[in-house]
Amino acid sequence: MPVFEQLEKGTEIGRRDIAVTRTDLVKYAGASGDFNPIHWNNDFATSVELPGVIAHGMFTMGAAVQLVTDWAGDPGAVVDYQTRFTKPVPVADTTGTDEPGAVLEVVGTVGALDAEARTARIDLTVTAGGQRVLTKAQAVVRLA
Repeated sequence: MPVFEQLEKGTEIGRRDIAVTRTDLVKYAGASGDFNPIHWNNDFATSVELPGVIAHGMFTMGAAVQLVTDWAGDPGAVVDYQTRFTKPVPVADTTGTDEPGAVLEVVGTVGALDAEARTARIDLTVTAGGQRVLTKAQAVVRLA
């Protein structure tokens, strides 16, 4: 677990590439109950002017914050998490291969420190295919 006194604004806490497949989207749909066909049916997705099947926004948001919970060592230490969805994450059909349909690139940086509350705001930069897919992705972590 990170030590509050050792943190500095601007310090990178980590980075991670997250492979996403259409199978991941189907599993997430089952767990979340979100069976919107834009997340599994390419023909439907393109008929509503999307580039193809796209990842659920909440899937993307949840995958990104995993970097923070792993760094903090306790998911319960994350006391706030917010973002804005900027662009969809198209997930290509790579069924039958070892290739992901998309890759999320996540970088976490200490954006602010609050000594009185003993919290660190972690700013996440989340991209896919070179495009920023989440904006103002910020998690507040309470540290001992």
